[in-house]
Amino acid sequence: MSVIASTMAPAEARPAMAGQPFLAVRDARKHYGAVKALNGVDFAIRPGEVVGLVGHNGAGKSTLMNVLAGTVQRSSGTFRIGDTEVDSWSPHRAQAHGLRCVFQELSLCANLTLAENTRVMHRALKGFGWRRRAAAAIGRTLDAIFPGHGIAPGARVSDLPIGARQMAEIARAFSETDVPVRCVILDEPTSALGHEAANQLLAYVRAAAVRGISAILITHRLDEIMAVCDRAVVMVDGAVVAERPIAGLSRAELVGLMGTVEAPRERERKARPAPTAEAALVVDHPGRVAGDLPIRAAAGDIIGFAGLDGHGQRERLRALYAAGRRGAHPVAYVAGDRGTEGVFALWSIADNLTIRSLDALRRRGLISVAAERALARSWAERLKVKAPSVDAPILSLSGGNQQKVLFARALASDAEVIFLDDPMRGVDVNTKQDVYRLIRSEADRGRCFVWYTTELEELTNCERLYVFREGRAATMLSGAAIEPARVLEASFGGGHD
Repeated sequence: MSVIASTMAPAEARPAMAGQPFLAVRDARKHYGAVKALNGVDFAIRPGEVVGLVGHNGAGKSTLMNVLAGTVQRSSGTFRIGDTEVDSWSPHRAQAHGLRCVFQELSLCANLTLAENTRVMHRALKGFGWRRRAAAAIGRTLDAIFPGHGIAPGARVSDLPIGARQMAEIARAFSETDVPVRCVILDEPTSALGHEAANQLLAYVRAAAVRGISAILITHRLDEIMAVCDRAVVMVDGAVVAERPIAGLSRAELVGLMGTVEAPRERERKARPAPTAEAALVVDHPGRVAGDLPIRAAAGDIIGFAGLDGHGQRERLRALYAAGRRGAHPVAYVAGDRGTEGVFALWSIADNLTIRSLDALRRRGLISVAAERALARSWAERLKVKAPSVDAPILSLSGGNQQKVLFARALASDAEVIFLDDPMRGVDVNTKQDVYRLIRSEADRGRCFVWYTTELEELTNCERLYVFREGRAATMLSGAAIEPARVLEASFGGGHD
């Protein structure tokens, strides 16, 4: 569980929101042909209120937020800002009313700097010296939300890791020039953030609410909902099915409102000793610095990388994957940054899922369309990908369902070693449980997993855990020693290396 809960006023102490909503929709509907993405949704948020929007992948959460942000036009229904009903709504009008949105699929222009991206949002930044003022605006907000972030306002977005990009996108949404911020929509805002940055953001959201800035938080990390929200709204199949104050609501009750029974946490996998170099499928790349523990994994192993974000975990994972591609054992990689490294945006679900398995799909030298579709359908059903057909475009899926396709791509292949780069970004709690069981089952069959995650609760699936600090694997934990308190202690330099 996030330590943010222990540093924040409990839900019972938060005053109930009263008065006129900042924005409200009634009977909102959005149809894509026969698909009903929104099916008569009523939703409202008041100034200074933090609302958690939860539901499984494909429930309609992101569609509703796109309607509120003006990037998607509703098919029908009423929309009110304050006491004014509006017919035509757009991102420009939303911005003019102080409504901002942090999208799950990040929207910064990769070829521009942070300051230039800030100018895109703020039209008041013009004339002589606008770059300096834009840099000051984004830098000031980054400092307020993420102290110690280390991100230069002049940095080009394409040069930043995904965690830094997400921090920049969040800071841009909260930045102010001529128009004050009144409400910020946060769609999976911590999915690429490390533990410390996620806690900094959640604390800022709560502090901003005290100043009257409301927020809509969409996240599958339910502990974040419980820690910072005043109210939870639950969506299923394009409709709101429940609405509850957080005060007095338990996590188990919230999961139940989503139509899911949260499985009891399984016992940690028994510790397995690190294999010898001869027995290992994964052998560390050369050139390690002093004090950097060697990383090895054998068939059946699930090993994890943890620690504060930006301390070398992703770089080591990529280096091991690159070495594995030149080795004797087939490997696969599940990208955490699905937008730029994972999905083929113009392809169908089937094409995206089967691209890693083309050799196995050849019949007399040609790709068998029937075999391709059968493989795609099988794994899409196994991962519960919510789509009308595997022939549908990959971008027609919610972010979480896109991530399921990437995971299915790796598991459907012949890979003996699968590298997981924070693979559960934007994936709902029910699917996470299914995927955890699937990983353990595949490991029991002899597959090897190397898993980097920013979600502490996932680490108990691992048998050995390497905690990274300052670019090196500084501490190894195994078996029952893998628990959040020990991981955090090692992340900040405590414990024994």
